[in-house]
Amino acid sequence: MAPGLLPAVVTDAAAAHPDRTALVHGTHRLTFAELAGRIARAAAVVEGLAPAGGTVAAIGPNHPAWVELYHGVPAAGRVLAFLNHRLSGPELAALVARSGAGAVVGPDDQLARLRDAGVEVPLVDLTSWDVAVTAAEPADPAAWTGPGADRAAVAWLLFTSGTTAAPKGAMLTHASILAAVAASTAARPVEPDDVYLFPFPLCHVAGYNVVHRHANGRPVVLVDRFEPASFCAAVAAEGVTSTSLAATMLASLLDHVAAEPAALDQLATLRSIAYGAAPMAPELLRRADRVLGVDLAQGYGMTELSGNAVFLDAEAHRRGLAGEDHLLRAAGRPAPGVEVRVADPDDDRPLPAGEVGEILVRAPQVMAGYLDDPAATAAALRGGWLHTGDLGRLDDEGLLHVVDRSKDVIITGGENVSSLEVEDVLLGAPGVSRVAVVGVPDPTWGENVCAVVVPGPDGVDPDAVVAAARLRLAGFKVPRHVVVVDELPVNAAGKVVKADLRAWLAAEPEHLGSRM
Repeated sequence: MAPGLLPAVVTDAAAAHPDRTALVHGTHRLTFAELAGRIARAAAVVEGLAPAGGTVAAIGPNHPAWVELYHGVPAAGRVLAFLNHRLSGPELAALVARSGAGAVVGPDDQLARLRDAGVEVPLVDLTSWDVAVTAAEPADPAAWTGPGADRAAVAWLLFTSGTTAAPKGAMLTHASILAAVAASTAARPVEPDDVYLFPFPLCHVAGYNVVHRHANGRPVVLVDRFEPASFCAAVAAEGVTSTSLAATMLASLLDHVAAEPAALDQLATLRSIAYGAAPMAPELLRRADRVLGVDLAQGYGMTELSGNAVFLDAEAHRRGLAGEDHLLRAAGRPAPGVEVRVADPDDDRPLPAGEVGEILVRAPQVMAGYLDDPAATAAALRGGWLHTGDLGRLDDEGLLHVVDRSKDVIITGGENVSSLEVEDVLLGAPGVSRVAVVGVPDPTWGENVCAVVVPGPDGVDPDAVVAAARLRLAGFKVPRHVVVVDELPVNAAGKVVKADLRAWLAAEPEHLGSRM
């Protein structure tokens, strides 16, 4: 990758492949030359929205303007703050204030929500944005393409998903984002004919995948949001060869194909699915292999890592599906330039292979820190390592295994229970389509294991779920409660928000019923 700042990714691709398609959104298409031109003009517009070093925020469902802002805001020497449109008005207003944004760009309906919540900074609707960018004189790209550009400057500000605590503002630099892109390219090379469909919200760190494909000169297809039928239609229309999905998305896609067999024909060009956001249960991977027959690959990362840092490639998945089951439960190996350590959570002492501790990462792609929070920054980056808050272990082959989020470990009668381990087993139980396992308070045991289950089309018998668990799990790991729901709460990345489930069950314990 040539030296330069984040927007140089598109500038370089435009120089090499000016007429190649860069971005597709419905009927809207941009070549790399056109996208580079839009970014240069966007940078000029942004200069009028915030002072040098200031912040501009973006909100709303996926739209080409997001990609223009990804690059155009940092190109102008400003910081792009990502706002998740699924948050409430008051939550968004608080994030706008915390970010210090001088303006917010987004669709009319989202800007109206901000206005109603008391946001008083200039609000730029997408039509006005398009008109302004089209009419602007382009900024000089020499400012972000030369070796003297400041790659340590903050480019993106992303607020953590808040699944375990209040959101914190992770400051990602040009260097950290480009390092994450380089790590992905090294660990998961992009095919020369790749056409990539991005189904996640662009307000999420998963958007670095768009930069990754553009850095390799390949087109990206955007959909407004993930929905199985429209996903299949987009794959067929654009000849999509690769995509990324969360576990909840893949399960929904497989359910759709089961209900609509013709949809499988629409996926004929799809060759690979990468997954992340949360681990996949081996049973779900086996089902995907049986139904779709595509290559599977995993990426482990987070907002504070500017993307993925640990990868399990397609070959490892093929071996896992052929019988080496431990591979399907692994997160993978660190990308080149990434160091991973498993440490004692109390004193950061490195632990030997096989022992469970906190996952620490040291790499150029680690964030600069948290916005206006020196204490949280010091805690997260102490000793020069990012403390992820995830629990894991390294095996004798050097593979990282993610055991659980530290907040999601259930402690019952003094025994630690991995919610992920229980979920893996329950996904193979009769009638279980999706499941999330959480701890619920118990006066005797401290916590009990509770399985929150989305049933399959023929329904689910809670007794059968418990019976399936007893066949494969120690008694203290078996769910004492099975709660059946229509859907699980998920965040913008498709990750189940277990904090919401715990809060709901604490507020409405009648859903727990009698203990099994």
